[in-house]
Amino acid sequence: MLERLLIRTTLVCVAVLVGTTRADTLPELLRSSVPPPELTANTWVLIDYDTGWVLAEKSADTRIEPASLSKLMTAYVVFHEIRKGSLKLEDLAHVSEKAWRTKGSRMFIRVNTKVSVEDLLQGLIIQSGNDAAVALAEHVAGTEAGFAELMNQYARALNLQNTRFTNAPGLPDEGHYSSARDISVIAAAIIREFPEFYGWYSTKEYTYNDITQQNRNLLLWRDEAVDGVKTGHTSTAGYCLVGSARRDDMRLIATVTGTSSPKQRAREVHALLKYGFASYELKQVFESEQAADQIKVFKGSTDRLLLGSPRPVYVTVPRGNAESLKAVISRPPYAEAPIRAGQALASAQIKYGDNPLMEVPLVALSEIVEGSWWQRAIDTVLLWFE
Repeated sequence: MLERLLIRTTLVCVAVLVGTTRADTLPELLRSSVPPPELTANTWVLIDYDTGWVLAEKSADTRIEPASLSKLMTAYVVFHEIRKGSLKLEDLAHVSEKAWRTKGSRMFIRVNTKVSVEDLLQGLIIQSGNDAAVALAEHVAGTEAGFAELMNQYARALNLQNTRFTNAPGLPDEGHYSSARDISVIAAAIIREFPEFYGWYSTKEYTYNDITQQNRNLLLWRDEAVDGVKTGHTSTAGYCLVGSARRDDMRLIATVTGTSSPKQRAREVHALLKYGFASYELKQVFESEQAADQIKVFKGSTDRLLLGSPRPVYVTVPRGNAESLKAVISRPPYAEAPIRAGQALASAQIKYGDNPLMEVPLVALSEIVEGSWWQRAIDTVLLWFE
């Protein structure tokens, strides 16, 4: 029975805990009765960062030209290289003629000079420099084409279904595409995996080469809850924006593509964020590795074991309905030592009213080794009466 429970709860755990990467549709029974705002954007999506549930969307999986939203993946790749130790912020990158000549928005780096990775990242993120994107790509992978393949490798790792990159800045190309959902997933991955760098996305201006440029995300001036993330624009893509905001313990990510102006993309992302905060709330059902139940143990060095969720578990519910959530725990009457820490021994079914939502594994919060031979002998007899 325990083996079957382990298999079932492990699969459920994957479905629940990687929700932000999957960006799954919100269960219908949790949908707010308040309709989302009417938008002019060609495609759009609103996602709860912690649960990964899509609260509202229009054509979120339609392939679109991502323009400079592509730079989210450019930065994500560089952040990983820094974390792996193959790159440092103080490293100097050579500015090639190709990088210097790159069209579109620029941070105005000079050809045949050396610029620090940190400066290039801030030029990429704050100033949306296409030249910075190419310089970083060439420094990391030797060529921009090689870097694009790294971008695609990370896209596959994030399970992005409608994304392919051919260049680092997001310049128009038939084979370069993404979707509102996939762009939101990349933004969520940056927030989750690289909090030490995410602060750059809320920086309002940056000066390089004696040229000061402002962040193009107008929401940074409009709403103090907004702390990122990226704008994009070409004549064919229209004006795009992925924005994120945090109020209290809830973070939302909203992405719009194909709007008519910088002000329009800001208005529509802001409308989505305000709708999400007004219509939904986040409830934490389990904290990470906090005791949720206990189980009797035989043949061990101790006779009780605390059980809990290996990760925090959240549920998005219509605002004012958090009390309708409850967790019903199912576990065997006992377990036998030895038991390893993290071993799945029980599960909790999370319900919304009388409706089941998901199952979450409950694991051993500590290790229990076998008891003495005398204890094992006594417990063997006691098990006859269980």
